[in-house]
Parts: sequence; C-alpha cells; structure tokens
Amino acid sequence: MNIALVLQMAAETAPDRLGLVCEGRQWTYSALYEAAKGAAELFLNQDCTHIALLDESSEAAPIALFGAALAGLPYAPLNYRLADTDRGALLDRIAPVYVIGDIDRAKRVSGVRAGASRPGFVEAALAAAQHASGEEQEGDGIAAQIFTSGTTAAPKAALLRHTNLLGYILSTVEFMSANEEEAQLVCVPPYHIAGISTLLSNIYAMRRIVILPAFDPDHWLQLASDEGITNAFLVPTMLARVMARIDDGAAFNLSSLRSIAYGGGRMPPELIERALTQFPNTSFTNAYGLTETSSTIALLGPEDHREAIASADPKVRARLGSVGKPLPSVELEIRDDSGAVLPPGMPGEIFVRGEQVSGEYREKSALDAEGWFPTRDAGYLDESGFLYLSGRVDDVIVRGGENISPGEIEAVLATHPAVADSAA
Repeated sequence: MNIALVLQMAAETAPDRLGLVCEGRQWTYSALYEAAKGAAELFLNQDCTHIALLDESSEAAPIALFGAALAGLPYAPLNYRLADTDRGALLDRIAPVYVIGDIDRAKRVSGVRAGASRPGFVEAALAAAQHASGEEQEGDGIAAQIFTSGTTAAPKAALLRHTNLLGYILSTVEFMSANEEEAQLVCVPPYHIAGISTLLSNIYAMRRIVILPAFDPDHWLQLASDEGITNAFLVPTMLARVMARIDDGAAFNLSSLRSIAYGGGRMPPELIERALTQFPNTSFTNAYGLTETSSTIALLGPEDHREAIASADPKVRARLGSVGKPLPSVELEIRDDSGAVLPPGMPGEIFVRGEQVSGEYREKSALDAEGWFPTRDAGYLDESGFLYLSGRVDDVIVRGGENISPGEIEAVLATHPAVADSAA
C-alpha cells in the first residue's frame, strides 16, 4: 500500500470538499490530488532520487509528500533553519535531489541542480497535472526520510516506509470521521514527524486543514477565530505563549475550539492545569511519539485529563505529568541495562514494537531480533499502565554515585511561580 491512497480516497469520496487553506488560498481534495499527480509527473522527469522540502509549511508540503509517494521516491523535508554548512551536508547525502523552497540557497551550499521555489513548484505541478497519468510507481517502499536532530554527531536518516505510516493512520483514525465544519490548525514545521502525521491523519478523517506557515501567538489566535478552528496541535511552549497573550487581554473568539493536542516536549503540570481552566470546554490530549515510530505511541486522552484535574488523590492528579497509556496497536516495555523487563514503578529504557514502528535508518536498523525498538527515552509505567518520561537514557547527571535526571530537576523548578522555564 502507498500513503497516496489517503488523499485518493478523500478526493474520490468528496472531490469538492474543502481540504486545505493556506494564506487565503483554498484547495478541495480533488484539487490537491490533481496537484499531487502533477508533482509526481514533474519528479519523474527529473534526475533525482529524493524530494526535499526546504521551506515553511504551506500547500507545497502535502503536494510534495503525496507527489513523491506516487512517484515512488522518498520525501525528505529538511530543517530550513539550519546553518549553511549543516544544510549543505544533508543535501549532499540525498543527492541527486529535487529541492522545493529556497532553491537558490540550496544551490549555493550544495551541488543541487534541480528544484523550484514554493510558488514555482506549485504552479509547475498544476501545469504537469494536465497530462499526468497518476499511475503509482512502486519505488523501494520508503515514504519519508527524516533526519534526526543530531547534537553531538551527524543526524541519522530515519526511514519511514508506507507500511509504517499507514499502520499508524489505519489503527488510530477512522476514515471520513470529521464533519465539514471541523478544521485543524497546523503550525508545526514540515520537517518534524508531526508535520507529516498531521497531514495524513486529518486528510484521512477529511477534516479541513488550515496552515499557519510560521507560529506567532497573535496570528494563531486570529486564524483560529477567523477560520472557526475546532482542532489544534501545539507544543508546550506554543501553548504557553497563546495563554500568555490571552492573559494579557488578547480578545479572540475561540468558542469553536473543541480539541487541543500537545506533545513534542515536556508539559509542566501547572501549565496544563492552567490550560484546562482556561479552556473548560476543550478536550486535551497529550501525544508521545518519535520520528522512528511514525508519530504517536502513547496518549493521555481527554477523559484522563478531566479525571486527573478533578481528583483529590495525588496519584491520580499526577497523571497530568504522564504521557498516558500505549496505543492498543503498540507493545511497550521498560527494560534495565541488561535488557530485563522491569515491573511498574521501576525506571528504565522504553522499548516499543508494532507495525508503525520503523526503527530503521539509512545507515542501519536499530530493531532487535524480535522487532523491538530502543527509544533511548527513559521512563516508567505506574500500576495503572500510565507512562511517565524522565529524559534520555544518556542524559544523566552522576553525583555521589547517584543518577539524577535533568528532566526531574527542571520539573521541580517549574513548579515555582517565579520560574517561567529552566534547563539543567
């Protein structure tokens, strides 16, 4: 199966339904699918093995993602904020590549020859759609290649196959489950796994996608009000900035906002408690996942949030600091350094297994013989099956023979009302 099926099903089921809005331009599902077919035709006429997006979020992202899928080529969104040296090194690793976005800079820092600016690419895809066959090319089964954020070493090239991404979508989203009034505000960068999974899940649900190319709290609030946004995803720092603007007196109509999902970083319990009070009619979901797992592997759902905030039991209320329970389609274990599975309450490394779990890199596979992926995240499960994160397994301070997690220090500091943020 190919992820292009997600967009094809939406286009064939409701071709005239509004699927995407970006900077005032509207796209129906059929228009998006036609553009994707045109993009595939464009890519197949180039001497390239990868399709790179080097730009902010826009309609170019889904057109390139599904166009690459139809052409049987890996989609490789790159961090447009990288320094020239780092950006050039990544482009060299996926050469020959067709670049969408900042093509002039790409040519300056690498040997890139093919590509187009965002508007140029979109118009070229629409022109090519006039004679595109739309025939799906088999390729090697890789839908996306995402470079992990290397800090002490060169980024690894995580490979996500069509089977991984579809395994996640088909097990977590019901086709056409959204009504025409529902709209998802997307402001995550396209080079993050959430940028890909958000497009796939909302198109499969047939929820209108509203793209905010670059996050700004005032622009986010204005767009949410103007477009009648019902669903949104924010990382904790974004949510904190949105709430700060509301506290400052920013007045916007957010009455349509039904659901906020958050993830991508530690959510301070006091921040989510404030958010639950600020948005009493909005359902909150904490999503934990990794690039190598095709996005979410554990969820703290709306009912979990409501039960925790209303409880006087410290153990139940503490669940606001968890990432919830593993998805039914995912197996999860906590192991010690020797590989032994640990009981509830004992911290160790998080291992996961499931169809959506890739664990594969261009350099090698990280899966063990039984298909388990070592996340390198540290945490523990409580007696009720809720997962708590404590940082990275190799991010440990040793003092007096004791291992100390910087994340736990930061969590304590964040409880003080005078502390906005901290780093240990």
